[in-house]
Amino acid sequence: MTISGYDGGTGASPLTSIKHAGSPWEIGLAETHQTLVLNRLRGRIAVQVDGGFRTGRDVVIGALLGADEFGFATAPLIAAGCIMMRKCHLNTCPVGVATQDPELRKRFTGQPEHVINFFFFVAEEVREIMASLGLRRFADLIGHTELLDARQAIGHWKAQGLDFSRVFHKPEAAPGVATHNCEAQEHHLENILDKKLIELARPALEHKKPVQIKLPVRNVDRTVGAMLSGEVAKRYGHGGLAEDTIAIHLAGTAGQSFGAFLAKGVILELTGEANDYVGKGLSGGRIVIMPPAQSRLVAEDNIIIGNTVLYGAIAGECYFRGVAGERFAVRNSGATAVVEGVGDHGCEYMTGGIVVVIGQTGRNFAAGMSGGIAYVLDEAGDFERRCNLAMVELEPISAEENAPEAQEWSGGELEGHGLVDISSDMTRHDGIRLRMLIENHRRYTNSARAHDILLHWEYYMTKFVKVMPVDYRRALEAMEKAQATETLLVGSA
Repeated sequence: MTISGYDGGTGASPLTSIKHAGSPWEIGLAETHQTLVLNRLRGRIAVQVDGGFRTGRDVVIGALLGADEFGFATAPLIAAGCIMMRKCHLNTCPVGVATQDPELRKRFTGQPEHVINFFFFVAEEVREIMASLGLRRFADLIGHTELLDARQAIGHWKAQGLDFSRVFHKPEAAPGVATHNCEAQEHHLENILDKKLIELARPALEHKKPVQIKLPVRNVDRTVGAMLSGEVAKRYGHGGLAEDTIAIHLAGTAGQSFGAFLAKGVILELTGEANDYVGKGLSGGRIVIMPPAQSRLVAEDNIIIGNTVLYGAIAGECYFRGVAGERFAVRNSGATAVVEGVGDHGCEYMTGGIVVVIGQTGRNFAAGMSGGIAYVLDEAGDFERRCNLAMVELEPISAEENAPEAQEWSGGELEGHGLVDISSDMTRHDGIRLRMLIENHRRYTNSARAHDILLHWEYYMTKFVKVMPVDYRRALEAMEKAQATETLLVGSA
């Protein structure tokens, strides 16, 4: 359980997320620890705290208020070379920490030893403070608020009238009740769905023979496909298996992180709905989610997947017949997705891949988007008001001017079937790329919305808007020029 306070961070956020937002971690930590002790649950739960931790003193205070673990982020980042320029979201980090620019990344001088050395200093200070308190074990610190001396701080004139007794309160634990995390939990991993999937997929894992699997799924089945993908990766690496080797058809409501880290060659087709973090870290597999055929709900008007879908995905494809929640494709760096609507903050911090939205979008679309492209259906003509234009430009989708060249690029067919590299030449061929993806969406999900768009393609194509990061376009054009020059030199030689 993590208690995250309002302190800390690199400051690369809107002012509304920095000033007067959140609460101190001390308050949340004290309340959480006291509540868990009173309910005899403290021994089973590891309580972590983060928010502006810099020193060993911070760690000791956190432990005295009830924390077992401590999250450090900004301080180790500084040890690795960060100079707090607050440009993390702009792709212009001058020391090469948070950027995709190869020239800027050359400036990164951080070493793992720098971070290790920092934590040695933190640990040394913790030991010194523990020695001054007469304690040998770190566990003896946790929850002992009577060791906190706040008299000097409370004596300050700004603190007059404030009552900290509830923060420093030490609940009376019943006999035998632990006040820190000391009990191992039994998660019953032997009974999870992936164990069954691995057994059923043995022919594919060991002999690369195609298998078809049909099973029900429930919302307690979390990270479905992750352990199976781990088995694929152990044997075949990131290259995975051939397309469609392991086809899994599920029905029901999937739990969180459905299809997380799904490997190439694995297909997850879900008839039902899924929770948050679908396709987290997607690594080459395909995820298809659609409502049951007998459902009376209009798919394009109803949520079918939760928030933060495709978080950090690097490869693969997804087709969702329905609307997604907030932060769709956040930090996507290579996956392709088609969805029938998204909530706020779509394509946030996206660095690669392709996203097609054939429905409504929420506000703040493309915030911090430094790579990849998105195609958004803008029937009402008001998408520009909901798009964050700090790093992207909006372009219309037009018919291909050079039809023979486009035909050659697409392989002579509209349906990709996984044979066409649709991510090549992202500055052109938008019309045919978009149509191929929508055709795939219709084929995989039987989407009525996709069918209607394809039926009236000439009308709908002009209603789509291409979201293109400015720096990404500049980098692609520079690479294209360099490649053309190299080809010319080789030809002349």
